Amino acid sequence: MSQPVHDGVELIPRPERNPAALKAALAVVAADRLPEMIDGQTKAMVEAITTGNVQPIRSFVAHWAAVVEIERHPATAQAWHRANYLANHAATVAECREHAATVAELYRAAYAAVNA
Repeated sequence: MSQPVHDGVELIPRPERNPAALKAALAVVAADRLPEMIDGQTKAMVEAITTGNVQPIRSFVAHWAAVVEIERHPATAQAWHRANYLANHAATVAECREHAATVAELYRAAYAAVNA
């Protein structure tokens, strides 16, 4: 299993845990993912309004805080993207599982770092 790959380089400081700060940070570290984030925010808001519960918005913020945490560390982002690519292009189920486990481990570590 791999561990988070922090080589000490951070592209940006860790943003505050709110939609506006996370969106601004994502625009710097992974602008290509902004449409995905905006779509997720819209869905979370609709669900929160429909259910009368703010948990979908909290989950949205927690997820995107983890994504930004991965992307703001170049070495971690590279490891995550590589493992994700390899999982999606694996020749065997075992190989796919191995790379998917790396993706999950990196995500869990980032999630824990920003959602403690």
